[in-house]
Amino acid sequence: MRRMQSGLSMTGFLIVLTLAIFFAYCGMKIGPMYMEFYSVKQALKGIAEDNSVASSSKDQIRTLFQRRLEMSYASYVKTLNVLKFENGQNGKMMVVDYERRETLFGNLDVVGKFHAEQVLPGGGASD
Repeated sequence: MRRMQSGLSMTGFLIVLTLAIFFAYCGMKIGPMYMEFYSVKQALKGIAEDNSVASSSKDQIRTLFQRRLEMSYASYVKTLNVLKFENGQNGKMMVVDYERRETLFGNLDVVGKFHAEQVLPGGGASD
């Protein structure tokens, strides 16, 4: 009795390998965008936990934000002036809203829209 061959053919293996490489490449392009956004959220959270922020001005808070981004190597967001202050239901809020575009290959881009907000303690950020 003759047994049928089981397993992956060379063509099937190349297709699976191509898909794996494609998704790994996409992850290498998209991953840093989300890591940088996580750094922005951590910077906002760190500023909100700082006790001296309640008596700080908006410019001082912006400087603190820029320093925290420098420590976390968030170079793309650091170049933008994205930190805004808004009045929310719970008091004054720090809001970061930006868009990042990364070339995938050729003329195909990946666009990420990011939004983070954090309530300031004690209604800080006086002018």
